[in-house]
Amino acid sequence: MGRPSHGDCEAFAAVKIEDGFFEDTRLDGLAFAMTLKWPGAIHEGNGTAQAFVDERATPEQREALMAILSGETSEPGATFFNVFASTLTKMHDPVFCPIDMECDVEGRHATIRVADLIEASGTPILSPVDGSEHRARIDLPQGFEYAVAEVATGRTSAHADVPMELSASHSHMAHLDIGPTGVYH
Repeated sequence: MGRPSHGDCEAFAAVKIEDGFFEDTRLDGLAFAMTLKWPGAIHEGNGTAQAFVDERATPEQREALMAILSGETSEPGATFFNVFASTLTKMHDPVFCPIDMECDVEGRHATIRVADLIEASGTPILSPVDGSEHRARIDLPQGFEYAVAEVATGRTSAHADVPMELSASHSHMAHLDIGPTGVYH
């Protein structure tokens, strides 16, 4: 409940859909990413964002993914799509491009490349005592983001309409089972 450490909030998020759908449109194997910035705490609003959607998506799949990302198809407050969208005042045009993503949630390793616009990675937290990998998890029994996430160290370099340079930042990785009514626990 404290103020942001640096006065503002920045976030990069990426999702790879293993098995999913929106109404009758299958979304299996597609990915999307988002860059988001707020001038203060997220809940204070006035945020800016940009979406990046897998170029392999058909027109119907693009429309479905953009509807999900808008948060308008979620119950109010039920998903991070809806919550974040409610804090934004500017949404830049989406970019349809290649998205390459490898993620081992339990191992806390991820690499993401969004065209030549974004490079991001996640690695395990290392013990300051002996350099070994340290495992920490966040459990949100009633969360709108996820049920359980693995905590990691993140790095993001983004050079599109919402630029950011994050180094040794908070990162978390999770398996999502989510729909318009929220996370399935």
